[in-house]
Amino acid sequence: MANLVEKIADSVTSIGAKRSYGDPVTVDGVEMIPVSLVWFGFGAGNDESAEAGGGGGGGTIIPIGAYTKGRDGLVFEPNIIALLAVSIPLTVVAGKALSKVIRALKK
Repeated sequence: MANLVEKIADSVTSIGAKRSYGDPVTVDGVEMIPVSLVWFGFGAGNDESAEAGGGGGGGTIIPIGAYTKGRDGLVFEPNIIALLAVSIPLTVVAGKALSKVIRALKK
């Protein structure tokens, strides 16, 4: 089972870079390069007996925008909906952490 995990890890080392920036596409005569947040994980386990063992994995891709050609070169155009979907949980966690730090400093 350990060899399987090592083989999977070796085969996915460059997937993030290949998936974060997509192939150029043309929409209404404008060429774009899509950009996304990509993360994934996997795991496996094995017991001493031959019957036990298991594994699994998962991941997600969130489209965050695209690079387009502008007057001054490449310009990043964000996907506002995806940006809000990513930033809202981040803001909530940061706010909770900041409130705990402030409480600790008051003591």
